[in-house]
Amino acid sequence: MLQFNEEQEMVRKMVRDFARKEIAPVAIENDEAQRFPKEIFKKMAELNLLGMPFAEKYGGAGFDYVSYTITLEELARVCASTALSYSAHVSLAAGPIDEFGTEEQKQKYLKPLATGEKIGSFGLTEPTAGSDAGGTKTIAVKDGGSYVLNGSKVFITNAEVADIFVVTAVTDKSKGTRGISDFIIEKGTPGFEVGKKENKCGMRASPTCMLHFTDCRIPEKNLLGELNKGYKQFLIILDGGRIGIAVQALGIAKEAMKRSVIYAQEREQFGRKIGEFQAIQFKIADMAAKIHAAELMIYNAANRKQEGKSYKREAGIAKLYATEMATNVANEAIQIHGGYGYMKEYEVERFWRDAKLLEIGEGTSEVQRIVIYREILKNMDRL
Repeated sequence: MLQFNEEQEMVRKMVRDFARKEIAPVAIENDEAQRFPKEIFKKMAELNLLGMPFAEKYGGAGFDYVSYTITLEELARVCASTALSYSAHVSLAAGPIDEFGTEEQKQKYLKPLATGEKIGSFGLTEPTAGSDAGGTKTIAVKDGGSYVLNGSKVFITNAEVADIFVVTAVTDKSKGTRGISDFIIEKGTPGFEVGKKENKCGMRASPTCMLHFTDCRIPEKNLLGELNKGYKQFLIILDGGRIGIAVQALGIAKEAMKRSVIYAQEREQFGRKIGEFQAIQFKIADMAAKIHAAELMIYNAANRKQEGKSYKREAGIAKLYATEMATNVANEAIQIHGGYGYMKEYEVERFWRDAKLLEIGEGTSEVQRIVIYREILKNMDRL
């Protein structure tokens, strides 16, 4: 059984109440308009949600990782776009600075991210380097006390609204993945440009854009972590990010099932509530079983990360299973709703559109299977 402590349950209630009151009423409108919810992020900052897992001395709330995971789940239940942008800000932008940054970098960049004064973004994927993240083409050349960046990034979450970016670039071509480094770049840096916003199928209130670097000069002190250790660093960050993606899928699936149960108790066909038909009962029972399994996987991985144990395999399994499960559950929710499921006001069609991205982002399902297999071979003693 899942056991959450009193503080974690308090976090769930607080975030759930906030999400239902502040986010749910504007979720459809923001999805339609592809509008990033700036006002909601300001309110989340006031609740110290943007700095939830970070130390208080850096403006954070000092909560544990499981509490952060719970927060993502509750946000995703009402608006997966908000959850995605929140996850990218906390886990992918602020997270690397907290994990690998110098004290100076933490004071200058982590603090405003944790307090919500600034929004963060993470630039990894490139036009020719998606699943093969090691195929990075963006280069950073040392020039005196600076690095000069040239190249492009694609599908970058929060890019349109971000102030602080963590990006990857090749610093030694001869070393392959061992020649990649991470850098912190501020919005407005000469030679750094954010491209147009992509018109997406789902997660439409979370802006996605390209990044372009043309002789972009940044100070040497903006190197994040060790030189040429960027690939190893972002793999560590992505392991945690996969738990975040998995729990967003869980939130979507839980809400899709809840809507389906409510609808099945109200909708009548052939003189009976459709929930009385075994075909519908079986669909909902299958949803519940899959959701329960995913929940156990996700919070097991989150607990292992929190306790400092190895969690790479567990994160990959949770991400693989939960994201494919959420797409399936959302699809079944549409089927249960029938024609109404295809209508935007019932929202289950949005759940499906949002869930589908989660099978792709932060490592596709195919990549997760590779990660899981490699981890099995490395840890034969755990079989």
